[in-house]
Amino acid sequence: QVQLVESGGGLVQAGGSLRLSCAASGRIFGGFAVGWFRQAPGKEREFVSGISWSGDLTYYGDSVKGRFTISRDNAKNTVYLQMYNLQPEDTAVYYCARSGGGSVSYSATNYDYWGQGTQVTVSS
Repeated sequence: QVQLVESGGGLVQAGGSLRLSCAASGRIFGGFAVGWFRQAPGKEREFVSGISWSGDLTYYGDSVKGRFTISRDNAKNTVYLQMYNLQPEDTAVYYCARSGGGSVSYSATNYDYWGQGTQVTVSS
């Protein structure tokens, strides 16, 4: 069964850091880009970051540029999101997803497999 599992969320003070992990069962990441999205209560799901299969292309939403770094280890079928200088507005459930079209997309509708999400809460 195809499965994506996020981990690494938690409660952190403003200015702190967290590293999220997204582990895939099997080889469903093979040849596909992966994205991170987040959704805060009452808001739409927002693109955070994406990475190509090879890892040489990375993309970031405007609100996280310069603070978040995405990376992947294809041997471990895992994608990471390193988050620095977290702010209260970063509070959300963070999801990883596989891009169904193969390349990174800013639209959640282009992703076919999703994890269950991990909560990130940043206190002021």
